[in-house]
This record gives sequence, C-alpha cells and structure tokens, in this order.
Amino acid sequence: MTRSVDASAWSPRLPEASGFHHLVVETPGLHTHVAAIGEGEPVVLLHGFPQHWWQWQAIAPVIAAGGYRVICPDLRGAGWTVADDPRIERETWLRDLLALFDVLHIERAHLVSHDMGVITAMQLTYDHPERVRTAVQLSVPPGFMTFSPGLLPGFRHLPPFIWHRPGASLRGVFSEAYVARPISEAAVEAHLAPMRRPDIDGAVRPLTRGMVLPEAMRMMRGVYRRRRLTVPTLVVFGRRDRPWTEELLGRVCRNPKRYADRVEFAYVDDAAHFITDDAPAAVADLALDWFERAA
Repeated sequence: MTRSVDASAWSPRLPEASGFHHLVVETPGLHTHVAAIGEGEPVVLLHGFPQHWWQWQAIAPVIAAGGYRVICPDLRGAGWTVADDPRIERETWLRDLLALFDVLHIERAHLVSHDMGVITAMQLTYDHPERVRTAVQLSVPPGFMTFSPGLLPGFRHLPPFIWHRPGASLRGVFSEAYVARPISEAAVEAHLAPMRRPDIDGAVRPLTRGMVLPEAMRMMRGVYRRRRLTVPTLVVFGRRDRPWTEELLGRVCRNPKRYADRVEFAYVDDAAHFITDDAPAAVADLALDWFERAA
C-alpha cells in the first residue's frame, strides 16, 4: 500500500527540495518514506550513511529530466522511514528493497547507490540480476576486489560507528577528510536532521555491526570473486577520495573481465567520498550516459 503525505507533515521537517512528491510505502513491519520525481523508466537511488533521500536532491531532478521516474527511498534506520523492529542483519535492506519494488510494481530498474547503499545494490545485482537494468555504484569498489593492506585507511571511519553512543555527533563524517570542498552548515543539518529521532540514532550500531561488517568480511574472503556479475556496472570514485586512487583500484580490481560481463571505472576530479555533494552534476551525467550505453 502507498499513500501520499504532504512534505509539511513530517517530523523533523523534511529538507527543502523542489519537484519531489513524498510517499509512505507500507510493507510488513516497515513504513518507508520515498521521495519521487519524474515519469518513465524507473531509476532507484540508494543513499549512503548518514544520509537519506535528500542526498539526491541535486541529482534526481537531472535524471528525471532525462525521461526517468526517479525513486529515492529512505532505507531502514535512515531518514523518515519507521521500522517496527530495530534489528538489522546483512540482507535486511535487500529484503526491504525487494518488498518496495513489488509494492511499487517495479519489475526492473536502473540502480544508483552510494556508500552503505552500495552493499544492498551489490546484493541485488548478484542475487536478483533480473530486477536490475544497469548499476552505478559510487565511492565503493566492486565486490570482486582483492584485499590489500593499502585499503585499510579506507575503513578508518568505521570504529566510531561500531561504538556509536546515543546522542554522539556525526558531524565529523563531513570533515575535509571526506569532502573535496566544505559542505555548508545548512546541508550538514539537512543530512543529519533525522538523527534527532532516537530510533534513527539507535540504528547506527546495528547498521554497522549487522550489515556493513559481515558484508565487508565476505568481500575480503573472496565470496564475490567466485560469482559472476552479469549486470552492467559503472564504478565511480572521486579523485580526492583517499586511499581509493586509480592506481590502487587498478591493483585490487585487476582483470575485471574475469569476474564480470561488463564493468567500467570512472573518476571525477575535485570530488572525494561524498561525491554526490562535491560533484552532483558529474554524477547525474555519468549515470544518464551509463543508462544509455549499457542498458
């Protein structure tokens, strides 16, 4: 079941973004907030952490203008979505997403994901490739990467999330270590507004411990190197996203044709981990180009 809800009715108040309509999608045990814009072939945008639908506020309208229906859900434990059960396991977001697809009558979609959202996108492309036309993953390497000690600095942000204390500030994740240019105070506030809800603040540790760490361990054990990626996938990094340099990714993702039917890599100048804030126009253009070339 879906129902429209006026933007002014949400608490905390939704950040401003023009052109979107807001829905609640009811699935068993979950009331998912979805921001949608445009008409046409579906594109689903999966946010990272600690973000939500508003991460795509400068990207979704551009994709929609290209003739697509763009759907931006707040995943369990984020944004304005409400879950009856606070537990989160490795495939919880995947099950939630499949249920959302079914309610919204999405047979197949283009998929764009960032950060933590890539975990779910990757699970969907490997386990249910028939539901995905193309995939664009931002700031996270493909599942078939090999482990290298040079990757360790890329996980330096995880300990504060693993041991997150209720009420502890997450503003540090938007520091100069993760962005190419300062994010405005208003934008940081928009990203973090749902953290004022105890259930969203309380989801930080379950998300990290229940989903991120188990999936990271699977990647390190080579689970995805023993599988075939059939969905055309574009992997995008900012050139200032350390330690994920083009040279390092070339080493840990050597010979991609061995593991995937079609994978390409793209690098965006003057962008770091929060590439959707640093370079939204470049992300939108890369996604639209990939949909056209790879579908």
